Amino acid sequence: MVTAYLLMGGAFLLGLIAQRRVTSAFKQMSAVPAGLTGFEAARRMLDREGLSGVGIEEIGGRLSDHYDPRSKVLRLSSEVYRGHSMASVGVACHEAGHALQDAKNYAPLVIRNLAVPSANFGSGTGMGLIMLGVFTGMTGLIMVGVILFTAVVAFQLVNLPVEFDASARARRALVDQGMISPNEEPYVAKVLNAAALTYVAGTVQSIVTLVFYALLANED
Repeated sequence: MVTAYLLMGGAFLLGLIAQRRVTSAFKQMSAVPAGLTGFEAARRMLDREGLSGVGIEEIGGRLSDHYDPRSKVLRLSSEVYRGHSMASVGVACHEAGHALQDAKNYAPLVIRNLAVPSANFGSGTGMGLIMLGVFTGMTGLIMVGVILFTAVVAFQLVNLPVEFDASARARRALVDQGMISPNEEPYVAKVLNAAALTYVAGTVQSIVTLVFYALLANED
């Protein structure tokens, strides 16, 4: 179990590093000006793809940006929505990339959306059973929880290509549509690559958690 504890510690550390990198990259690229706001960049990208019906709303929070496939709305934090920076246009167009995926029935996104209920159930109920099993010493409960938690791992794995593809669409659209120059694309890439590390870290953490508790359940 020493190896398992080391893996858990390493996964936790990777998560901290990933969060620090994305925060640092966003802060740095927020100081690099762009010729339009995050809202304007996302709106232009969506309209160019015939998605004028997709709305864009300003919301509170920091880095709380997301695309809601049920309401067909991009929700952008104020810093991104109003910001005239490479960070703002990069994040906004990444979320617009998800809207494009949705409109084109991008297979990994379809699978991810279908997996959300199972992942939520596996995360809540699965971890609850694991904790109860650990507290009571009932390894059977731990194993049932581990089985349910596999839905979280599956969700994380299918989420990776969804996020990478959305970033690729954003970077391509920003340059192809003349919103930034090719020389400015690395600035956007810095933010989006840092964000990608957080998805990788989340996937690693879920896999390590699964392995850790599976080993715990199989202890004599």
